[in-house]
Amino acid sequence: MSPSYPPRTRNFLPQLEGLRGVAAVGVLLTHTAFQTGMSQSGIAGAILARFDFFVAVFFGLSAFLLWRGDHSGSPLSYFRRRAFRILPAYWVCVLLVFAFLPDSFGTGWRTILATLTFTQVYPAHSLAGGLTHLWSLSVEVAFYLFLPVLVWALRGVSKSKRLLCFFGMFAAGIGWAAVPWPLDLAGGINFQIFPPSYAPWFVVGLIAAELEGTRITAWKGFNLTWLWWALALGVAWVAGQPWFGPQGLTHPTPGEFVRKILAGALFGALILLPYVWGTGSTRASLLSSRPLLTLGRWSYSLFLWHLPVLSMVFPLLGIAPFSGHFILVTAVCFVGSVIVAAASFTLVEKNARWAR
Repeated sequence: MSPSYPPRTRNFLPQLEGLRGVAAVGVLLTHTAFQTGMSQSGIAGAILARFDFFVAVFFGLSAFLLWRGDHSGSPLSYFRRRAFRILPAYWVCVLLVFAFLPDSFGTGWRTILATLTFTQVYPAHSLAGGLTHLWSLSVEVAFYLFLPVLVWALRGVSKSKRLLCFFGMFAAGIGWAAVPWPLDLAGGINFQIFPPSYAPWFVVGLIAAELEGTRITAWKGFNLTWLWWALALGVAWVAGQPWFGPQGLTHPTPGEFVRKILAGALFGALILLPYVWGTGSTRASLLSSRPLLTLGRWSYSLFLWHLPVLSMVFPLLGIAPFSGHFILVTAVCFVGSVIVAAASFTLVEKNARWAR
């Protein structure tokens, strides 16, 4: 490996494990807020409506950890580790939902196949009931497939040129998002949720990893985590305003979608950077506490299962969707999702790790 290639390390950053748990809860909150109608209510509703930006935090975390990781192994070993990390729990969740969740009954075999193969963002109308949130895993898997190509292409390249490449990827993603894709001429295919649109969210993590340990990370301001969180919530509030762009399932215009991608990248950076570049109290923060570390370990299964659980909460409580009761629905959904996530982690994820 060329000496100009960045040194790689695998040292564990516990605060990032806790951050995964927080991000999973953030995604849960945005879904319960939307499905109870809370996202239409005041300041809190506007912020919760844009907690879907925690997907950007997930993307940034993945990019950061993978780019700073060990690249000395073969692509085959890398793909094997990724497969055993994501496939077992994913397939168990998807198959059980298709078999037992009423929202998914009657799903066509093409949608089932697309969901099982992480290709559900590409065909038209292929997001299955109870599993619509898995579009983000389809995008993330595309990044996993692209990463070895990026590692190979930038091997031996100077840091400045690597950064230039990352900024180019950011710009390309914004360019893709800005294209006025014609839904009617493409048979209903939604090009906005194709992976290139979300390149900026991954680039945040790539740049964070590339600059880790450099002079810029010595700035003491990165230790003011409360300020970074306040700024991130401010970004979410602005992005949740009606003039910024539509919420929920409404298809945005290219300009609105570009604003959303940029705001998501900013939100992800504000949340991620203090925990990857900060020192001292930041590294020993609340995110490193035992409860949040546990939640972080369960975060993948929590993400997988929270929407199917939410689909069952409404009939269980006798509450119609979009009729309020945000706190009750969220509490029951959170508790149920954590229980299922703990079981999924123990019975599926933990056992799959032995095969890695």
